[in-house]
Amino acid sequence: MASIFTRIIAGDISARFIHTDDICVAFLDVRPLAHGHTLVVPRTETDHWTDLKLDTAAHLMMTAHAIGNAQRELLSPARIGLIIAGFEVPHVHIHVIPINSMADLNFANADPNPDPCDLDRLRISLSDQLSQGPSQVQ
Repeated sequence: MASIFTRIIAGDISARFIHTDDICVAFLDVRPLAHGHTLVVPRTETDHWTDLKLDTAAHLMMTAHAIGNAQRELLSPARIGLIIAGFEVPHVHIHVIPINSMADLNFANADPNPDPCDLDRLRISLSDQLSQGPSQVQ
């Protein structure tokens, strides 16, 4: 059975995409830990990140890097956190999270009902920033 991320990538479930290419996609998390929380997901459904081809893993990290730079520029957090946990969905995904403290990385504090209009505005802002930033995804 396809993962929820495979279904999102296929267009069966809507998402707020801020980046797409032949190798991966990036979209806003629907249960964000912080404003701007983004998931970077390979198109190929792979359960464990250590099973990724090295070039795919490198591409995911370059994409997360560019997104983190866009988040820093747009949202001005103290740091950009990265998490690869792999327990929520059996499909590799990198959480790129603007944070101001370690407490911002606690999944128990996820927002179950973020404002859809706020997410829509943020998608546009992050997409625009990502396309203009110095660290664009190649």
